Amino acid sequence: QVQLVESGGGLVRAGGSLRLSCAASGSAFSIAAMGWYRQAAGKQRELVAKITTGGSSNYADSVKGRFTISIDNAKNTVYLQMNSVEHEDTAVYYCNAGYGTPLAEYLETWGQGTLVTVSS
Repeated sequence: QVQLVESGGGLVRAGGSLRLSCAASGSAFSIAAMGWYRQAAGKQRELVAKITTGGSSNYADSVKGRFTISIDNAKNTVYLQMNSVEHEDTAVYYCNAGYGTPLAEYLETWGQGTLVTVSS
């Protein structure tokens, strides 16, 4: 079983920056990819950015050029650097991880979510 712990959310002014972190812990697992999703009030959860342990990444069009995802494979930790934030970035951000187990399963797990609020 893998657990994800997120940190770094909070209040940020429009145009400012924020960095989210998510660390995976547990036993006998091998991370394949980690990512960030977000869910704004009244909207469906959507992909923000995702990255594999090999470094391949993809982003939602709405955050390209502003957000950067990175991964520290040694620490099983993924980061989301958010620059030039906009009001529309206000949401609960969820960390997601896909991982393999000794039984050759591929599983996914979610963090508890961290709130990002962009103010004027």
